[in-house]
Amino acid sequence: MTHHTLSLRIYYEDTDFSGFVYHARYLHFFERARTEMLRALGHDQRAMFANPEGPEAFVVRRMNIDFIRPALMDDIVEVRSVTTKVAGATMQIDQRLYRGETLLCSADVQVAYLVGGRPRRMPDTLRNLFEKAAGLPES
Repeated sequence: MTHHTLSLRIYYEDTDFSGFVYHARYLHFFERARTEMLRALGHDQRAMFANPEGPEAFVVRRMNIDFIRPALMDDIVEVRSVTTKVAGATMQIDQRLYRGETLLCSADVQVAYLVGGRPRRMPDTLRNLFEKAAGLPES
């Protein structure tokens, strides 16, 4: 499977009093990586919001996070994201945060596709885009 990679630097603002990255910041890193993965596939979020049927959006439905090791201020980390399943109105994305080759945090994320605030089956073009990028068989 092909994964998307986003590199980030950990800043002081990302840490708590212990000097470790505050646990909620990992959600920000994973969200940013999913946004950049979508952009890398050529799908513009601004255009999604301009849909005449109502804004299109991917929203997190479920997320399971495993905090393994702390990230620290000034670390250069990367989020590796890969789509593992595309079905109807949902998609599974495996996201992992690394410092070098050391796994720091992982998240199994299920996102739902919405139009006008309601779940809707992804258009074939969009679903095929994710399936192709992930090396999944197209439906």
